[in-house]
This record gives sequence, C-alpha cells and structure tokens, in this order.
Amino acid sequence: MVTLETPRLILRRWREEDIAPMAAVNADPEVMRWIRDGGVRDEQQTRDGVQAWESEWESQGFGLFAVEIRSTGELAGFTGLSVPGFLPEVLPAVEVGWRLGRSHWGQGLATEAAAAAVRFGFEERGLERIVSIAQVGNDASERIMTKLGMHPVRETVNPTCGRRVRVFELSSGQYVTATR
Repeated sequence: MVTLETPRLILRRWREEDIAPMAAVNADPEVMRWIRDGGVRDEQQTRDGVQAWESEWESQGFGLFAVEIRSTGELAGFTGLSVPGFLPEVLPAVEVGWRLGRSHWGQGLATEAAAAAVRFGFEERGLERIVSIAQVGNDASERIMTKLGMHPVRETVNPTCGRRVRVFELSSGQYVTATR
C-alpha cells in the first residue's frame, strides 16, 4: 500500500470511513462548480467513485489518494493520478487532479498534495509526462498547475459536458530540471 507524507498531509488509500466525508465534499455545489457539468454527487455516487479509484490502483499502479490532515486525521478530499479517459484526444496520458473541501481551500494544501502526487508519478512510477485539465475560468486550479511547473498546451472541449477546458503538461525532463 502506497502512502505519501508531506509536512501537513498524509496521502493514502481509501477506507470505508472516508465515504461520508468525501460525499460531503462532493455534495457542495461550490466545490463541484468546475467538475464536469457542475452537478453534485450523493453518497452512492461517491462510493462508486472511490471503488473506481481503488480499481485504478490495482490496474495501473497509481490512483487517487485520500488526503488526510496530519494534525487532525480529518479527510480533506483527494489528490492523485488517473487516466483522463473522458478526454480521449490527450491519451495516452496520466492526469494529476485534486478536490478538497471548501474549509481546506486557500491554505496551499492542494498544491502540497498535488506536488507529492507528481513526485510519486515521476520518481516512483517512471511516468514520462503528466497532464492536468481544468475548465476555462477555474483560475484557482490553473494557479496550482503553474505552481507545479506545468504549462498550458491546448484548449479544447470536454466531450462529456461540452465545457471548454485547458490542458496543462509537465514532462519528466522539465520536472527533473526544476527539482535540481
């Protein structure tokens, strides 16, 4: 079982007790505003999502981590790596993504968590390239992507919801240069 630790966070695999707090994150319209069509998700949809994320760990050797606050044990949301099958034009690719509850915004936690996931992808899984995808207008996510060293490579439409998205990218060579 892969577990990553940062100064403030523990990134770990999912547990049954994570479903309810993650469902609360997914039920917040402000959190979900920039996710696909902006719709919220209920507890069963959250449970199905967690099961899919865990399956990706088994099939790909990477996946989405539960993000736990070290000092309190509270579940903040998720970060990690996944295959962005919803956007076939960027495949083959691995995407870094994140979703945190609103009470955890504005503290640098998403950047801290995503940076650990990117490091894991390049250093532990030997990925050649990592992308990140944000809807046009989601400036907060684009700032995180920039902090991760990513740069925009294309703008397109998410075929699952018709919304415009920007694709950012970071190559392993760029990552190595930036971390020297």
